Amino acid sequence: MATERFARQSFLGPDADERIANCTVGLAGLGGGGSHVVQQLAHIGFRRYVLFDGDIVEESNLNRLVGAKSLDVRAETPKLHIAKTVISGLQPSAEVRSFAGRWQERPELLRECEIVFGCIDGYQGRSELEMACRRYMMHYIDIGMDVHGEKPPVIGGQVILSSPGNICMRCMGFLTDAKLKEEAEKYGKAGGRPQVVWPNGILASAAVGLAVDLVTGWTKRAPRFTYIVFDGNENTLKESLTLRNLALRFCPHFSDDDLGDPIPIEL
Repeated sequence: MATERFARQSFLGPDADERIANCTVGLAGLGGGGSHVVQQLAHIGFRRYVLFDGDIVEESNLNRLVGAKSLDVRAETPKLHIAKTVISGLQPSAEVRSFAGRWQERPELLRECEIVFGCIDGYQGRSELEMACRRYMMHYIDIGMDVHGEKPPVIGGQVILSSPGNICMRCMGFLTDAKLKEEAEKYGKAGGRPQVVWPNGILASAAVGLAVDLVTGWTKRAPRFTYIVFDGNENTLKESLTLRNLALRFCPHFSDDDLGDPIPIEL
């Protein structure tokens, strides 16, 4: 039975409130996209979080970081604190475990999660996070946006669901050796990427919608994998043409035996 607070989302199912409250979600990156995800999860009723971000609020963050204020720039407020404040303001009894750094420094904290959101820059970081989620049998939801071109600039982005036992981001064509190599060659030279608030909000909303469906099954057709492409100039979200035309329905990149902590073998 839905409480009065969540009465208007009772269509999610009679036990949706409990399922949502008991689901542990992880977030790597609490900047533009991650701040939207945190806010929406807290509104919906998620109460168990594992958060990673080592950055502080800077002036250039204020055009997109939900919950941040001008005072936070002068105070050098950690983005982690902003996220925890948003959560506690909506869910005072929430359980929040957090680490002020990269998730790779404390990967064991991820193990308790059921769904992990990747809101990070770079293909290599995404590849590593997806690999960790596969190893610990967790759903991985990736979001990201970019701006390229000049006449006019083109806003693009993606929302990807990668789940154990199903095709991965390499299968979907999002991660490739060529992209990883090009990124490695540009390491330290890319500079700040263009970012604005509204694409992050759109992508985060689509990602949170996927997560709610995974937890509650309210659509009766919870996806096994998803690759949604965002066109910010046309304001559209569409299934990737690559995925639509993909005949592959099993993942050759991750084995069902690659589970748990890696075990070194002496040769």
